[in-house]
Amino acid sequence: MSESPEQDYDPGDVAVIGISCKAPGARTKEQFWDNLVHGRESVRFLEKDEIKVDETLINNPYYVRACGTLDGYDAFDPSVFGISDRMAAAMTPENRLFVESAWEALEDGGYDPDRVPGEMGIYGANNPQTAALYGTPPDRVSVGPEAIEHGLAWSPDTMTSNALYYIGLTGEAVTVTTACAGFHYAVHLACQSLLLGQTDMAIAGGAMVRLPHPRGHLWEEGRILSRDGHCRPFDAAGTGAALSSGVVTMLLKPLAQAVADRDHVYAVVKGSAINNNGVSAMAYGLAQPERLSACIAAAMQVGGVTPETVSMYEANGLGLPITDQLEVHAVNMAFGKQTGTCSIGGVKGNVGHGGVVAGGFGAMKATMALYHRTLAPTINLTEPDPEIDFPSTPFVPQLESADWEPEAGIRRAGITAIGGGGYNGHLVLEEAPALAERAPEAVGRPRLATLSALDDEALARQRARLRDRLLADPGLRLDDVCFSLNLGRRTMDRRWAAVVRSREELIEALSADSAGGPAVTTAAAPRVDADALPQGDQGIVPAAPDDDRALSALAAAWVNGRRVDFRPLHKGEASHRVPLPTYPFRPRRFWRTEW
Repeated sequence: MSESPEQDYDPGDVAVIGISCKAPGARTKEQFWDNLVHGRESVRFLEKDEIKVDETLINNPYYVRACGTLDGYDAFDPSVFGISDRMAAAMTPENRLFVESAWEALEDGGYDPDRVPGEMGIYGANNPQTAALYGTPPDRVSVGPEAIEHGLAWSPDTMTSNALYYIGLTGEAVTVTTACAGFHYAVHLACQSLLLGQTDMAIAGGAMVRLPHPRGHLWEEGRILSRDGHCRPFDAAGTGAALSSGVVTMLLKPLAQAVADRDHVYAVVKGSAINNNGVSAMAYGLAQPERLSACIAAAMQVGGVTPETVSMYEANGLGLPITDQLEVHAVNMAFGKQTGTCSIGGVKGNVGHGGVVAGGFGAMKATMALYHRTLAPTINLTEPDPEIDFPSTPFVPQLESADWEPEAGIRRAGITAIGGGGYNGHLVLEEAPALAERAPEAVGRPRLATLSALDDEALARQRARLRDRLLADPGLRLDDVCFSLNLGRRTMDRRWAAVVRSREELIEALSADSAGGPAVTTAAAPRVDADALPQGDQGIVPAAPDDDRALSALAAAWVNGRRVDFRPLHKGEASHRVPLPTYPFRPRRFWRTEW
């Protein structure tokens, strides 16, 4: 994103500048999108010995051995956050997943927690039941240090405050419990706080780990869980969804500020709305069409968005005929008599029903669709439910991957989440604004690239992952890469630096001795005495950012533990933050067996 001071941005627009996702069958946002665009189903069918429930239940003829399992749900890398092993074991799996995901979203956005300016709000949804299933602490007669530590680790209330504390940030911390609309409520609250000026940036998301894990479900006629383990959104043969787990977080900032700060923008939140059904003629927990329609219409109105400009609708799409019929009826009322067409889809066919993070899976799908300008297919939809009558609506089920070419000339998506208890949430996302023209990158100018980690093995993995990223994306500019690394990563004990003049030199430097060993400095010119470099309040300050010898000395000083202020290296440049590989966590299994 280039600075465009002459362009006015809607003051209500919020940019998505960093994202993190772990879902069934996907450890990263890239794997998640690849699964969607290729129509893969990530719900697993379990063997009996994998399921940790009563033997009688497993042998029940209506027990369905299907779920969306989450790799690494029980593992964590506490060392990155300075968390003790005892504390890590006491933390619920949702607490652990959320703090890691929040860190990844921050790094994906190109921000070092130690250099985040202003207030950071964190808003997250979790499942209060998970804590009790994980292991309820004993009823103590005192509240000494050990009792307080266990309470803070275990409580669902402290999921967001733990992330704020252990990442090293200050700001608001709000944990929401609004059933399966939790992710949408978290994003809505985050946007409100940003637009009111209460926070400068925000992390919003949700985490869900179903326990016991893995497990299936008991099918019951007319309920929301699938008869055969497959979710079939809008299909005549749909019987519900399988259960799943995951975590999704997004780093948010007002769009105008994101542009000014040269952030990378995945998408823009144009509008958000939440409401509740309250008393309704519908059964408690089912969508009430008038209230859901009002929620969808409110989100569009807030963003100044007309229905004919929304060409993707990511539905709650539970795959149960009655719920899908009610939802399509509601969104059809909200869209009115517009003449354009709108793609409709549902991600639950791919990953199952993620509870409080279900809306996050839908929002992640829409964000990646906007970013890649591609519509992903809705799988398991072979015979549309005739009761829905799609031909009388603007909505066309998305059956295959396709280039996204909107009739209105701009890409916008609506994403709905519905939670038991009458909770409704809707987000309207828009594609990122077009990049302004940038001057070509200066050829042959020496630049400094830095990496650091807690140990040599993690440092070697960082180098390998960055090299692979550069090889996979020839469009990445060297100035953007160095800007993102030097200012967007926390400085750790084991360090590596390279002074290079091209992408090819950086790839070569990253490849050298990549198997491990001590951190090294690759320099383009002979070193000079680092003690001769000028000192400032932030440590060593480079006097000549394009001088080979000065950069070489700076690299040597930093690798050897000196504190360096890298900001002058990029002053006056038009470099942008770009998404680069995040920290390579080394998770270990932590599980509470007794208190």
